[in-house]
Amino acid sequence: MPPSSNFGKSEGAIWKNDVRENDASGDLVVDRLQAQRIFFSDFITASAGIPKSDRRLADAFASVPRERFVGPGPWKIFTSSGLLETPSDDPAFLYQDVTVSLAADRHINNGQPLLHAICLAALKLAEGHNVLHIGAGTGYYTAILSKLVGSTGSVLAYEIEQDLAQRATINLVDYPNVTVYHRSGSLGPLPDCDAIYVNAGATAPLDVWLDALRLSGRLLFPLTPSDSPCGAPGAGAMLLISRPSTSANPGEFHAQFVSSAIFINCTGARDEATARKLSAAFKRGNYRNVRSFYRNAPPDETCWFAGNNWCSLPAKSHRILKPRSMPGRARLLALVVESSPPSGGK
Repeated sequence: MPPSSNFGKSEGAIWKNDVRENDASGDLVVDRLQAQRIFFSDFITASAGIPKSDRRLADAFASVPRERFVGPGPWKIFTSSGLLETPSDDPAFLYQDVTVSLAADRHINNGQPLLHAICLAALKLAEGHNVLHIGAGTGYYTAILSKLVGSTGSVLAYEIEQDLAQRATINLVDYPNVTVYHRSGSLGPLPDCDAIYVNAGATAPLDVWLDALRLSGRLLFPLTPSDSPCGAPGAGAMLLISRPSTSANPGEFHAQFVSSAIFINCTGARDEATARKLSAAFKRGNYRNVRSFYRNAPPDETCWFAGNNWCSLPAKSHRILKPRSMPGRARLLALVVESSPPSGGK
């Protein structure tokens, strides 16, 4: 059961470093580290704009020990000027909105909690949902997904890096609703699911992801451009694509960008020519106006972006797009954008 946020608020509580129990007088003895987790989870979810009345995500963050998933300390924390090592292996350093290096030589991190809180809230997961987590790393955010879907749901975690997949398998041994696969999540087949959460940058939503979504299913992934001249991942944004519960056009989806984001590249989900064009598209700055997404739809003059297999459209006209055959490609995809608008790791 997730810990209650009241643990950190009990009047007359006695604080210890590593236990939470009642002492001889009956007063509550509060685990200091658990209290830090609770404050951390409250701070992160409040910063993500989640109402205090909705405790599900905060309780999920509070119930997962981050230190279990990032390896022994001291830890290297990502900053804009390079990695900064914590002065000790005190887990308290991990309960801040910081990105923690997992494999510095491969630029793989345990990503920024605030970004993931925003994303997990956008996925609107419920107990009993079946989720695919692609780019699971060592499993920290997989564990939080596990808490959100509960014992009647399931999480299938895909990690292409062998050492990270092995660590995730060990770290998640106590999560019976999670299965870890050492394989690419960019290749089929993938099982039908209620949600897909991708934690590596792609230049398009893959067919294998879209085809796995059930009615009302949601795909959230980083749409990212070319790497910067210095080799750092390019700045893109998290794109949420939702399959309607019913639709006269099976190729029509709801879509919106949730947050700006930077992720390492997703193997098997990138096209360099498209990535270069995305760099220019994101520089225009109007990507936050996206509201719809189409497969098998031709672009028009309102197109926000047109790639090899997909395009996006600003669509104040709310036009109906009909599928058609596209020469040289099986399909074309479209994002539709309204005319006025309404950082990452594993």
